[in-house]
Amino acid sequence: MQQIQETGAGREAGIDPIALEVLRHKLDGIANEMETTLLRSSFSPIVKEGLDASASIFTLSGETLAQACAVPIHLATLIPVVQAMLKIFPVEAMQDGDIYLMNDPYLGGTHLPDIAVVAPVFGDEGNPIAIVATMTHHQDVGGMSPGSIPTNATEIFQEGLRLPPLRLYRAGVLNQDLVDIVRLNVRMPDMLMGDLHAQVAACSIGAQRLAAAQASLGPVTLQQAFMALLDHSERMTADALRMLPQGTYRATGWLDNDGVNLDVRVKIEVAVTVGDGVFHVDFTGTSKQVDGPFNCVASGSQAASYFAIRALTSPDIPTNGGCFRNVTLTLPPRSIVNPDPPAPVCSRTATIKRITNTILSAFNAVLPDRVGADSAATLLAVAFGGEDADGERFVVGELIAGGSGASQFGPGASCIETDATNCMNYPVEALELAAPIRVNRVELRTNSGGAGLHRGGMGLRKEFEILGDRVTTTYRGEGHFHQAAGAFGGEAGAVAEGYILRGGDREDIKSKTVITLRKGDRLVIETPGGGGWGRA
Repeated sequence: MQQIQETGAGREAGIDPIALEVLRHKLDGIANEMETTLLRSSFSPIVKEGLDASASIFTLSGETLAQACAVPIHLATLIPVVQAMLKIFPVEAMQDGDIYLMNDPYLGGTHLPDIAVVAPVFGDEGNPIAIVATMTHHQDVGGMSPGSIPTNATEIFQEGLRLPPLRLYRAGVLNQDLVDIVRLNVRMPDMLMGDLHAQVAACSIGAQRLAAAQASLGPVTLQQAFMALLDHSERMTADALRMLPQGTYRATGWLDNDGVNLDVRVKIEVAVTVGDGVFHVDFTGTSKQVDGPFNCVASGSQAASYFAIRALTSPDIPTNGGCFRNVTLTLPPRSIVNPDPPAPVCSRTATIKRITNTILSAFNAVLPDRVGADSAATLLAVAFGGEDADGERFVVGELIAGGSGASQFGPGASCIETDATNCMNYPVEALELAAPIRVNRVELRTNSGGAGLHRGGMGLRKEFEILGDRVTTTYRGEGHFHQAAGAFGGEAGAVAEGYILRGGDREDIKSKTVITLRKGDRLVIETPGGGGWGRA
């Protein structure tokens, strides 16, 4: 509240700064209530346990007003999603009860499992006042492998059902034709529809709460307050950027491979310029778009850059679209950060995390109080699919983290998501209830964090034993060939390892594979550790 009063937020619009701060927290509360509704109403373990879903509130022009405490990739990519919706369905043509959906990465989405649901909010007088949106990672949307994250895909058509902006509801009436098409093209239709209806419920809650806010403040004051909040965050972000060391900072990061060419490393090159309140990220020198699904559409590259600016500036700045007005990007065409369709993109999370880590690494020498050693920047995704002993189909996925980098303030955190993701480690029971798989052990991977004055965070070791006859398994790893670098004399973290035990034989995984496992086979995962900080 002190910062709002000192900078005079809202005074230009004649709005009391304290009332504006109350509204700002009200909007954050609405977004978080949407998120809670989403998580508690969903069907799939990846949402209920993994928390892989997000919610946001937008202005009628498509700028973020408030975000839930959720997944940064989702929250940032919802911005171009809403803007794409508005191009197809302008506000003037929207009706109360309309709800839209899409997942097309080349129209603003991220990858096909992330389906966005967007709805206009109408006030008591029948006029639109805002837009609410949710994004959920759906456990399966079809494609060539269960879980819809095939690491060997070579075009987007192999990755699942692709949906442009479409009406799910028109004035409160469900589009059953669309539902029928979706159900026919996914492996777990009841699960998908359960999660989709949870998204609709979350949007409904958001709409109710925003309509109540307008009834309290009035339509004109509410819209003025929205603009004042955005302008205030823009000014605060620009001021924070001016306090950083001005200049251009460079860093290079590497992906293990593209999932198809397993012995070819993929480069992320960034030059980040901070100057006069602007944050520009230039990706010139980054690898060309690749054959496999580790291409990252422009919205994902934008999400990584948005996360970085929030990490480098003050946490006291309210997070909304005003923060992102100060970010510009140079995205070389037909590169891994800006591919052309129909390039596959389903594994873009690994690329976004590597981009984010690389941007932050560019600053670890000049901002040691904000940026520590490199994190593992890994979100190992595993998907299992097949039929259980009763002939029932199952698809279940899991997200497994590595270690964060140490800093001048202390050791890195172990087995935690860093960068632009924010999901949770699964309870063993959740996986074992959903699939014929036994988890034999889960433990911290000793000595995987880089040594130093402060140790890097440790990775995780986890062993899955297959109990069914035939389970199709996707292993999307990262950090098998490149370590998380230490800082100020700290040592690098350990690389990842993955292997399959069949009887007495061991089969190593080159970070990505889609493979069939049979009864008695064991999949062992060892995620990488974070870099250490300082000389021991």
